Amino acid sequence: MPPSCPIDSPFPSRFALVALILVPAATLSGCDPIINIMGANFPAWLLCVIIGVAGAAAIRPLFVAARLENHLGPLPIVYPCLALLLACVVWIIFFNRT
Repeated sequence: MPPSCPIDSPFPSRFALVALILVPAATLSGCDPIINIMGANFPAWLLCVIIGVAGAAAIRPLFVAARLENHLGPLPIVYPCLALLLACVVWIIFFNRT
């Protein structure tokens, strides 16, 4: 059984941390933009993820041709991070509401 946090601890309990993460995720999940593609509604984040993965797959041959792939480090970490970066850039460019 894991030890509980003392009352005067500056760190919140695990339950509070989980609630802090899950409550906004559950209540705000319907607030994302919806894209209509040929009559079907898709969440915008799905389009961003698809573009991010396709972009990372398209950039890989450039890394290989430039002989940079050997110097990138652990590839199972580099390419998902690149896909995430591209997905976030697409989100900011096309779906930023400010």
